[in-house]
Amino acid sequence: MNECAISVIVPCFNEAENVEPLYRELAEVLMPMNKPFEILFVDDGSADETPHKARAIAAVHPEVRLLRHKRNFGQSAAFMTGFENAAGEIIITMDADLQNDPHDIPRLLAQLEGCDIVCGIRAKRKDTWLRRQSTKIANAVRGWILKDGIRDAGCAFRVFRRLILRQLICFRGLHRFLPTLCVIHGFRVCQTEINHRPRMSGVSKYGIGNRLFVGIHDLFAIRWYRKRHFPINRLED
Repeated sequence: MNECAISVIVPCFNEAENVEPLYRELAEVLMPMNKPFEILFVDDGSADETPHKARAIAAVHPEVRLLRHKRNFGQSAAFMTGFENAAGEIIITMDADLQNDPHDIPRLLAQLEGCDIVCGIRAKRKDTWLRRQSTKIANAVRGWILKDGIRDAGCAFRVFRRLILRQLICFRGLHRFLPTLCVIHGFRVCQTEINHRPRMSGVSKYGIGNRLFVGIHDLFAIRWYRKRHFPINRLED
């Protein structure tokens, strides 16, 4: 694809039953826009049929690409792989579990007209009580430490301009702090409620252990970075 307006990056880990329906929904939403787009499925070392399902889709639909990790490196690494290979001027990130609704994309793109990144907020979570509580606790803790105003840092459904990519720091847990880094670097950040759907297939990979406790030291690292960074665009116009 020589010219690309929109790149959709979808990390996948053991989501074999969700890849095909997700592609169909994305195509249903993106094709009527009449803008060149690509969908990057980033397989993060799946042990099921996920890469085979994605490869079969890519064989028929040239706008789809499959990128594969040698083993499981985590969601942040999958996003970075997608960023490094994306061709679009606008980047969309989302989960592969079908809980993010592709039909929200046109509204998120419209909101991007007035900012640099639009972050989804799962106001009406369709998850188990444990998942809702773990996210609530994690957001409360990070909000208390970082005071960045990000309401749902765990939501991967985001739309942003490509220029943001040059300011990213590569580390485990990046996907949870991408909006915070945008705030730190002075980008215009918008937040909006999105439709959140129940998981119908596959198994969730997240809980209190890897939502809160694993990332607690990252919170203080990001707080340190906020105090020590200097702006990239320092020259006078």
